[in-house]
Amino acid sequence: MKLIIILMIFFFVFPLTLGELTVGFYGFTCPQAESIVSEVVQSYYQNDNTIVAALLRLHYHDCIVDGCDASILIDPTKNRTSEKDAEANKTLRGFDLIDDAKSVLEEECPETVSCADIIAIATRDAVALANGKVYRVLTGRRDGLISNASKALLIPGPFVNVSQALKFFNSKGLTLEDMVTLIGAHTVGCSKCSFFQNRLSSFNNGEIDPTMDPNLDAMLVKKCGSFFNPIGNKTCVFLDQQTPFEFDNGFYNQIVENRGILEIDQQLALDPSSSDLVWSYARDNLRFWDNFEIAMRKMGSIGVLVGNEGEIRRNCRAFNFPLSY
Repeated sequence: MKLIIILMIFFFVFPLTLGELTVGFYGFTCPQAESIVSEVVQSYYQNDNTIVAALLRLHYHDCIVDGCDASILIDPTKNRTSEKDAEANKTLRGFDLIDDAKSVLEEECPETVSCADIIAIATRDAVALANGKVYRVLTGRRDGLISNASKALLIPGPFVNVSQALKFFNSKGLTLEDMVTLIGAHTVGCSKCSFFQNRLSSFNNGEIDPTMDPNLDAMLVKKCGSFFNPIGNKTCVFLDQQTPFEFDNGFYNQIVENRGILEIDQQLALDPSSSDLVWSYARDNLRFWDNFEIAMRKMGSIGVLVGNEGEIRRNCRAFNFPLSY
């Protein structure tokens, strides 16, 4: 309840707009919209605090592919694939939470609140529940009419270097600072061993990755096994080993000590173009929080549909008028 009151103050006392998106977009058409989403997120969080990372990743994958239009939520059919079929998206979670929020909203305000906005609002609320900053989220998005699995192939994986990742982020209108800040969401994330085992001594003839703390290597070897005996294919290792359920700057404090688990994470602290920013976040949690709000606002505005574009889905998993092919 306290969270909901704080959020309502932000919506109606401090207006903010960007293009045709605005804070409190549903203030007249569905005043209770954001509080409904907040209540659903809180109910999920009470039973599973990993939902924070799940929603952050869901929001990221939705926006960074082809625009924040909830295309990531569409289920494939026998005649048509969707973004969910892409390999990069097969481990995404949080769909049930979005469904539950949408169900309540359709009862209260039929065909009013977009699935794209539900994702953005739910992500903001989850970050707040993980003791992160309560930031303002812009709303007014509409849902897309296309969900293409091939687009997800463009998402940079954990094996890229900083310049390769930055090229992708720049193509979306995001800066180096935005990229370093958004990757900070790994502070509540986890990863399967297959995404970093190439860095471990047990998968490299006993040779330790020179950019990894030997103590971290030893710990990860126990979790992931070896080239001849991999035991961690189903293990999800926290990317922030100290405060994995707190949305703080712990991730940056970890990578400056060569304790980054993913290759891209560690490279952020080592690459001259990004290391100064990483160190500044490691020293100043408030700066990270402030810049995270800005970066999320920019990411949440990529390729949005507004006005009469797209649709407001009745069911987040399916277009209102499904294509027959």
